[in-house]
Amino acid sequence: MTVSREIRLKSRPVGMPTDANFELATVTLPDPGPGEVQVRNSWMTVDPYMRGRMNDVKSYTPPFQIGEALQGGAVGEVIASNDPSFKAGDLVQSFFGWREAFNAPAAMVQKLETHGLPPQAFLGVAGMPGMTAYAGLLRVAALKDGDVVFVSGGAGAVGQIVAQIAKIKGHTVIATAGGADKVAYLKSLGVDHAIDYKVETDLTAAVLRAAPDGIDVYFDNVGGAHLEAALNAARPFGRFALCGAISQYNATDMGPGIRGLIQAVGKQLRLEGFIVSTHADMQAAFVADMAKWIAEGKLTWQETVEDGIARAPAAFLKLFSGGNLGKMLVKLS
Repeated sequence: MTVSREIRLKSRPVGMPTDANFELATVTLPDPGPGEVQVRNSWMTVDPYMRGRMNDVKSYTPPFQIGEALQGGAVGEVIASNDPSFKAGDLVQSFFGWREAFNAPAAMVQKLETHGLPPQAFLGVAGMPGMTAYAGLLRVAALKDGDVVFVSGGAGAVGQIVAQIAKIKGHTVIATAGGADKVAYLKSLGVDHAIDYKVETDLTAAVLRAAPDGIDVYFDNVGGAHLEAALNAARPFGRFALCGAISQYNATDMGPGIRGLIQAVGKQLRLEGFIVSTHADMQAAFVADMAKWIAEGKLTWQETVEDGIARAPAAFLKLFSGGNLGKMLVKLS
Protein backbone atom coordinates (compact mmCIF):
# COMPACT_ATOMS: atom_id res chain seq x y z
CA MET A 1 0.00 0.00 0.00
CA THR A 2 1.18 3.52 -0.84
CA VAL A 3 0.04 6.52 1.18
CA SER A 4 -0.60 9.67 -0.83
CA ARG A 5 -1.98 13.12 -0.15
CA GLU A 6 -4.13 15.05 -2.60
CA ILE A 7 -5.87 18.39 -2.93
CA ARG A 8 -9.64 18.24 -3.43
CA LEU A 9 -12.15 20.89 -4.37
CA LYS A 10 -14.17 21.42 -1.19
CA SER A 11 -16.52 24.10 -2.53
CA ARG A 12 -16.96 26.17 -5.66
CA PRO A 13 -15.38 29.64 -5.42
CA VAL A 14 -17.44 32.77 -5.86
CA GLY A 15 -15.07 35.47 -7.06
CA MET A 16 -11.48 35.03 -5.94
CA PRO A 17 -10.85 31.52 -4.54
CA THR A 18 -9.70 31.17 -0.95
CA ASP A 19 -8.03 28.42 1.06
CA ALA A 20 -11.50 27.38 2.25
CA ASN A 21 -12.35 26.14 -1.26
CA PHE A 22 -9.69 23.41 -1.01
CA GLU A 23 -8.99 20.49 1.30
CA LEU A 24 -5.99 18.25 1.83
CA ALA A 25 -6.89 14.56 2.04
CA THR A 26 -4.89 11.39 2.62
CA VAL A 27 -5.58 8.24 0.62
CA THR A 28 -4.09 4.75 0.52
CA LEU A 29 -3.38 3.31 -2.90
CA PRO A 30 -3.55 -0.44 -3.53
CA ASP A 31 -1.10 -2.17 -5.83
CA PRO A 32 -1.78 -1.29 -9.49
CA GLY A 33 -4.33 -3.56 -11.18
CA PRO A 34 -3.92 -5.29 -14.54
CA GLY A 35 -2.71 -2.85 -17.18
CA GLU A 36 -2.11 -0.15 -14.57
CA VAL A 37 0.91 1.73 -13.27
CA GLN A 38 1.53 3.45 -9.96
CA VAL A 39 3.30 6.79 -10.19
CA ARG A 40 4.81 9.06 -7.56
CA ASN A 41 4.69 12.65 -8.79
CA SER A 42 7.76 14.83 -8.50
CA TRP A 43 6.33 18.04 -10.02
CA MET A 44 2.87 19.46 -10.73
CA THR A 45 1.65 22.59 -12.44
CA VAL A 46 -0.97 25.15 -11.53
CA ASP A 47 -2.40 27.19 -14.40
CA PRO A 48 -4.93 30.03 -14.68
CA TYR A 49 -7.34 27.98 -16.84
CA MET A 50 -7.99 25.76 -13.80
CA ARG A 51 -10.05 28.57 -12.30
CA GLY A 52 -12.70 28.08 -14.97
CA ARG A 53 -12.93 24.37 -14.19
CA MET A 54 -13.88 25.24 -10.61
CA ASN A 55 -17.20 26.64 -11.89
CA ASP A 56 -20.06 24.27 -12.63
CA VAL A 57 -20.51 25.41 -16.20
CA LYS A 58 -20.25 23.75 -19.59
CA SER A 59 -16.98 24.54 -21.33
CA TYR A 60 -14.32 22.99 -23.54
CA THR A 61 -13.26 20.80 -20.61
CA PRO A 62 -15.47 19.34 -17.83
CA PRO A 63 -15.65 21.10 -14.45
CA PHE A 64 -13.87 19.76 -11.39
CA GLN A 65 -16.16 17.84 -9.07
CA ILE A 66 -16.74 18.70 -5.40
CA GLY A 67 -14.97 16.25 -3.10
CA GLU A 68 -12.68 14.89 -5.81
CA ALA A 69 -8.98 15.52 -6.38
CA LEU A 70 -8.24 18.31 -8.81
CA GLN A 71 -6.44 17.54 -12.07
CA GLY A 72 -3.57 19.07 -13.96
CA GLY A 73 -0.24 18.38 -15.57
CA ALA A 74 2.35 16.42 -13.59
CA VAL A 75 5.69 14.69 -14.01
CA GLY A 76 6.60 11.67 -11.91
CA GLU A 77 8.29 8.29 -11.68
CA VAL A 78 6.72 4.87 -12.06
CA ILE A 79 7.10 3.04 -8.75
CA ALA A 80 5.15 -0.09 -9.68
CA SER A 81 3.87 -1.43 -12.98
CA ASN A 82 1.39 -4.07 -14.00
CA ASP A 83 1.79 -3.27 -17.68
CA PRO A 84 4.66 -4.52 -19.87
CA SER A 85 5.25 -1.15 -21.51
CA PHE A 86 6.38 0.47 -18.24
CA LYS A 87 8.85 -0.45 -15.53
CA ALA A 88 9.75 1.03 -12.15
CA GLY A 89 11.94 4.07 -12.61
CA ASP A 90 10.38 5.26 -15.86
CA LEU A 91 9.80 9.00 -15.97
CA VAL A 92 6.28 9.88 -17.10
CA GLN A 93 3.92 12.76 -17.76
CA SER A 94 0.25 12.68 -16.86
CA PHE A 95 -2.78 14.80 -16.11
CA PHE A 96 -2.93 13.44 -12.54
CA GLY A 97 -1.54 16.47 -10.76
CA TRP A 98 -2.69 17.83 -7.39
CA ARG A 99 -1.69 14.53 -5.74
CA GLU A 100 1.51 12.90 -4.56
CA ALA A 101 0.86 9.48 -6.13
CA PHE A 102 -1.77 7.69 -8.18
CA ASN A 103 -2.78 4.52 -9.97
CA ALA A 104 -3.90 4.79 -13.58
CA PRO A 105 -4.25 2.75 -16.76
CA ALA A 106 -0.93 2.72 -18.61
CA ALA A 107 -2.58 4.41 -21.59
CA MET A 108 -3.18 7.53 -19.47
CA VAL A 109 0.50 8.27 -18.83
CA GLN A 110 3.23 9.08 -21.32
CA LYS A 111 6.92 8.23 -21.11
CA LEU A 112 9.04 11.34 -20.91
CA GLU A 113 12.31 11.76 -22.79
CA THR A 114 13.92 14.85 -21.30
CA HIS A 115 16.57 15.47 -23.99
CA GLY A 116 18.75 17.10 -21.36
CA LEU A 117 16.07 19.42 -19.99
CA PRO A 118 14.92 19.31 -16.36
CA PRO A 119 11.72 17.25 -16.09
CA GLN A 120 9.61 20.17 -14.88
CA ALA A 121 10.39 22.04 -18.12
CA PHE A 122 7.79 19.79 -19.75
CA LEU A 123 5.15 21.48 -17.60
CA GLY A 124 6.28 24.87 -18.88
CA VAL A 125 8.58 25.94 -21.68
CA ALA A 126 8.66 22.50 -23.34
CA GLY A 127 5.05 21.67 -22.45
CA MET A 128 1.58 23.12 -22.74
CA PRO A 129 2.49 26.78 -21.99
CA GLY A 130 5.33 26.73 -24.53
CA MET A 131 3.12 25.10 -27.14
CA THR A 132 0.41 27.68 -26.43
CA ALA A 133 2.87 30.49 -27.10
CA TYR A 134 4.17 28.82 -30.25
CA ALA A 135 0.82 28.00 -31.84
CA GLY A 136 -0.82 31.24 -30.77
CA LEU A 137 1.89 33.50 -32.14
CA LEU A 138 2.86 31.65 -35.30
CA ARG A 139 -0.48 30.22 -36.46
CA VAL A 140 -3.33 32.09 -34.77
CA ALA A 141 -1.71 35.53 -34.95
CA ALA A 142 -0.03 34.56 -38.24
CA LEU A 143 3.22 36.38 -37.40
CA LYS A 144 4.84 37.85 -40.51
CA ASP A 145 7.87 39.95 -41.35
CA GLY A 146 7.85 43.47 -39.98
CA ASP A 147 5.12 42.93 -37.39
CA VAL A 148 5.21 44.90 -34.15
CA VAL A 149 4.10 42.52 -31.40
CA PHE A 150 2.34 43.43 -28.14
CA VAL A 151 2.16 40.77 -25.41
CA SER A 152 0.18 41.18 -22.20
CA GLY A 153 1.38 39.28 -19.14
CA GLY A 154 4.82 39.05 -20.69
CA ALA A 155 6.51 37.72 -17.55
CA GLY A 156 4.10 34.81 -17.15
CA ALA A 157 4.46 31.20 -18.22
CA VAL A 158 3.13 31.79 -21.74
CA GLY A 159 4.05 35.44 -22.21
CA GLN A 160 7.75 34.92 -21.55
CA ILE A 161 7.87 32.41 -24.42
CA VAL A 162 5.78 34.54 -26.80
CA ALA A 163 8.11 37.50 -26.28
CA GLN A 164 11.21 35.43 -26.93
CA ILE A 165 9.90 33.68 -30.04
CA ALA A 166 8.99 37.06 -31.48
CA LYS A 167 12.48 38.40 -30.73
CA ILE A 168 14.15 35.29 -32.18
CA LYS A 169 12.24 36.00 -35.39
CA GLY A 170 13.43 39.60 -35.45
CA HIS A 171 10.38 41.55 -34.32
CA THR A 172 9.88 44.63 -32.18
CA VAL A 173 8.22 43.43 -28.97
CA ILE A 174 6.20 45.38 -26.43
CA ALA A 175 5.21 43.52 -23.26
CA THR A 176 3.46 44.35 -20.02
CA ALA A 177 4.13 43.02 -16.53
CA GLY A 178 3.33 44.06 -12.97
CA GLY A 179 6.23 45.30 -10.86
CA ALA A 180 9.82 46.42 -11.29
CA ASP A 181 11.29 42.92 -10.96
CA LYS A 182 9.13 41.58 -13.78
CA VAL A 183 9.88 44.57 -15.98
CA ALA A 184 13.59 43.97 -15.39
CA TYR A 185 13.10 40.33 -16.37
CA LEU A 186 11.40 41.34 -19.62
CA LYS A 187 14.31 43.62 -20.43
CA SER A 188 16.74 40.76 -19.77
CA LEU A 189 14.87 38.75 -22.42
CA GLY A 190 15.49 41.46 -24.99
CA VAL A 191 11.96 42.91 -25.00
CA ASP A 192 12.18 46.31 -26.70
CA HIS A 193 9.59 48.07 -24.54
CA ALA A 194 8.60 46.71 -21.12
CA ILE A 195 5.56 48.42 -19.55
CA ASP A 196 4.71 48.22 -15.84
CA TYR A 197 0.92 48.18 -15.89
CA LYS A 198 0.83 48.80 -12.14
CA VAL A 199 2.50 52.17 -12.68
CA GLU A 200 0.95 53.32 -15.96
CA THR A 201 -2.38 55.08 -15.62
CA ASP A 202 -3.06 55.02 -19.38
CA LEU A 203 -2.12 51.76 -21.06
CA THR A 204 -3.06 53.00 -24.52
CA ALA A 205 -0.71 55.96 -24.18
CA ALA A 206 2.06 53.68 -22.92
CA VAL A 207 1.70 51.29 -25.86
CA LEU A 208 1.62 54.14 -28.37
CA ARG A 209 4.74 55.68 -26.84
CA ALA A 210 6.45 52.37 -27.51
CA ALA A 211 4.91 52.00 -30.98
CA PRO A 212 3.84 55.41 -32.34
CA ASP A 213 2.77 53.83 -35.63
CA GLY A 214 0.75 51.12 -33.88
CA ILE A 215 0.91 47.36 -33.39
CA ASP A 216 0.25 44.50 -35.80
CA VAL A 217 -0.05 41.53 -33.43
CA TYR A 218 -1.54 41.31 -29.96
CA PHE A 219 -1.15 38.18 -27.84
CA ASP A 220 -3.69 38.44 -25.04
CA ASN A 221 -3.19 36.74 -21.69
CA VAL A 222 -4.91 39.41 -19.57
CA GLY A 223 -8.00 40.87 -21.26
CA GLY A 224 -9.78 43.92 -19.86
CA ALA A 225 -7.82 47.18 -20.09
CA HIS A 226 -4.99 45.45 -21.94
CA LEU A 227 -7.31 44.34 -24.71
CA GLU A 228 -8.78 47.83 -24.93
CA ALA A 229 -5.28 49.32 -25.27
CA ALA A 230 -4.45 46.83 -28.02
CA LEU A 231 -7.61 47.77 -29.93
CA ASN A 232 -6.74 51.45 -29.64
CA ALA A 233 -3.15 50.90 -30.79
CA ALA A 234 -3.82 48.37 -33.56
CA ARG A 235 -2.97 49.12 -37.14
CA PRO A 236 -5.37 48.10 -39.94
CA PHE A 237 -5.51 44.34 -40.48
CA GLY A 238 -3.99 43.60 -37.07
CA ARG A 239 -4.29 40.05 -35.69
CA PHE A 240 -5.17 39.27 -32.08
CA ALA A 241 -4.51 35.83 -30.56
CA LEU A 242 -6.85 35.62 -27.57
CA CYS A 243 -5.22 33.09 -25.24
CA GLY A 244 -6.70 34.11 -21.89
CA ALA A 245 -8.11 36.93 -19.81
CA ILE A 246 -6.80 36.42 -16.30
CA SER A 247 -8.09 39.83 -15.22
CA GLN A 248 -11.62 38.45 -15.69
CA TYR A 249 -11.35 34.92 -14.26
CA ASN A 250 -12.67 35.79 -10.81
CA ALA A 251 -15.38 38.20 -11.93
CA THR A 252 -18.83 37.40 -10.58
CA ASP A 253 -20.65 38.88 -13.59
CA MET A 254 -19.94 39.62 -17.24
CA GLY A 255 -18.94 43.21 -16.47
CA PRO A 256 -19.35 46.28 -18.70
CA GLY A 257 -17.69 44.84 -21.77
CA ILE A 258 -14.67 45.94 -23.82
CA ARG A 259 -14.65 49.60 -24.80
CA GLY A 260 -13.65 50.42 -28.34
CA LEU A 261 -14.47 47.02 -29.82
CA ILE A 262 -16.10 48.78 -32.78
CA GLN A 263 -12.56 49.55 -33.97
CA ALA A 264 -12.28 45.91 -35.03
CA VAL A 265 -14.67 46.76 -37.87
CA GLY A 266 -13.06 49.93 -39.15
CA LYS A 267 -9.53 48.60 -38.79
CA GLN A 268 -10.54 45.19 -40.19
CA LEU A 269 -8.93 43.40 -37.26
CA ARG A 270 -9.03 39.65 -36.74
CA LEU A 271 -9.63 38.56 -33.14
CA GLU A 272 -9.37 34.80 -32.66
CA GLY A 273 -9.68 32.86 -29.44
CA PHE A 274 -7.89 29.53 -29.32
CA ILE A 275 -7.31 26.39 -27.27
CA VAL A 276 -3.87 24.85 -27.59
CA SER A 277 -5.12 21.29 -28.06
CA THR A 278 -6.70 22.31 -31.37
CA HIS A 279 -3.20 22.83 -32.75
CA ALA A 280 -1.70 19.48 -31.76
CA ASP A 281 -0.54 18.97 -35.35
CA MET A 282 2.19 21.58 -34.65
CA GLN A 283 3.74 19.49 -31.87
CA ALA A 284 6.62 18.08 -33.92
CA ALA A 285 7.60 21.50 -35.26
CA PHE A 286 7.29 22.99 -31.77
CA VAL A 287 9.60 20.36 -30.24
CA ALA A 288 12.19 20.78 -33.00
CA ASP A 289 12.23 24.58 -32.83
CA MET A 290 12.27 24.77 -29.04
CA ALA A 291 15.11 22.23 -28.79
CA LYS A 292 17.13 24.25 -31.30
CA TRP A 293 16.48 27.62 -29.66
CA ILE A 294 17.25 26.34 -26.17
CA ALA A 295 20.44 24.61 -27.32
CA GLU A 296 21.57 27.80 -29.04
CA GLY A 297 20.92 29.83 -25.88
CA LYS A 298 18.32 31.96 -27.64
CA LEU A 299 15.46 30.99 -25.34
CA THR A 300 15.34 30.79 -21.57
CA TRP A 301 12.67 30.77 -18.89
CA GLN A 302 11.89 31.44 -15.25
CA GLU A 303 10.06 29.27 -12.71
CA THR A 304 8.49 30.06 -9.35
CA VAL A 305 8.36 27.01 -7.10
CA GLU A 306 6.33 26.14 -4.02
CA ASP A 307 7.33 23.04 -2.03
CA GLY A 308 4.92 20.29 -1.03
CA ILE A 309 1.39 19.28 -1.93
CA ALA A 310 -0.04 21.35 0.93
CA ARG A 311 1.26 24.48 -0.80
CA ALA A 312 -0.52 23.77 -4.09
CA PRO A 313 -3.57 25.97 -3.32
CA ALA A 314 -1.30 28.84 -2.30
CA ALA A 315 0.66 28.44 -5.52
CA PHE A 316 -2.55 28.54 -7.52
CA LEU A 317 -3.83 31.66 -5.74
CA LYS A 318 -0.56 33.48 -6.42
CA LEU A 319 -1.36 33.37 -10.13
CA PHE A 320 -4.10 35.94 -9.51
CA SER A 321 -2.07 38.28 -7.31
CA GLY A 322 1.05 38.44 -9.47
CA GLY A 323 3.02 36.21 -7.12
CA ASN A 324 4.76 34.29 -9.89
CA LEU A 325 7.61 35.11 -12.23
CA GLY A 326 7.43 32.78 -15.20
CA LYS A 327 5.92 29.33 -14.70
CA MET A 328 4.35 28.52 -11.32
CA LEU A 329 5.17 24.96 -10.20
CA VAL A 330 4.81 22.81 -7.11
CA LYS A 331 7.66 20.46 -6.23
CA LEU A 332 6.28 17.29 -4.69
CA SER A 333 9.32 15.07 -4.11
